Amino acid sequence: MSRIPVSKVRRKIPGREAVTHWQSGQPRRRVFDDLAIEEPLEIRIDTRPVTITMRTPGHDNELAAGFLLTEGLLRSAADIREIRAHPRNTSSNALDVFLSPDVIVDFAKLTRHVFAASSCGLCGKTCIDSVHQQFPRVRQRFLVSAETLLALPEVMRAAQEAFSRTGGLHAAGLFSSKGELLVLREDVGRHNAVDKVLGHALLHRFPMLEQSILLVSGRASFEILQKALAARVALVAAVSAPSSLAVEFARRSGQTLVGFLRTGRFNVYTGEGRIRYPSTRSTRRTG
Repeated sequence: MSRIPVSKVRRKIPGREAVTHWQSGQPRRRVFDDLAIEEPLEIRIDTRPVTITMRTPGHDNELAAGFLLTEGLLRSAADIREIRAHPRNTSSNALDVFLSPDVIVDFAKLTRHVFAASSCGLCGKTCIDSVHQQFPRVRQRFLVSAETLLALPEVMRAAQEAFSRTGGLHAAGLFSSKGELLVLREDVGRHNAVDKVLGHALLHRFPMLEQSILLVSGRASFEILQKALAARVALVAAVSAPSSLAVEFARRSGQTLVGFLRTGRFNVYTGEGRIRYPSTRSTRRTG
């Protein structure tokens, strides 16, 4: 984490957020944290939209080509005539891939890959607005102690039976506001693990999901915050970093987002009002 005094940075820098950093036994501080940029990319084949995927901008031509290759639509570079930015998209979040005339595309095979919010447009703000048309902000007020948050990763790790054998699975866990593990699921896909946890809560009619905590073993992406909002989960924590779009989504959705939740420390990116810190320590601003 880049610990730059907040007062030293005078202008907003993309991918940089002021966060509250807390470590056990020390006063919490306001510092800057650099985030991985997350933005949507629309891939179009011969001007026809086929998918929208979230990605870190950069090497987008390679991403588009790799997607089409792994979908079995391409066999070699010769199948591509040209890849270029869509002329009417000023944010560089759309690519047109033009294929050779002899390449036949079965568009039906691509339907399962279309991003759930494919009508969201091609900027992060529009994606968030689209989600909020279906899922409103969460407004539930409750408190979770800093000590409770710190204990969650070890509880989750102890319950990861498959991970202890294979070391190759992601995990998602749903906890009560007091730190009680309600359900944990593992999967090779981080988003799949989240879907399993939230699906279990739905099928078993879990009460008060707005006062629950969703913990994920990896990073926090836009999709994970979107899934949590759909289930009305107000607090999402990750043992790794959130993306820039995840932070913006959480802020506008009324969610609390905690990242780098590890031994004795964490960062709070949004919704700090739901975190209760030890009363013996006061906030100290750096810089």
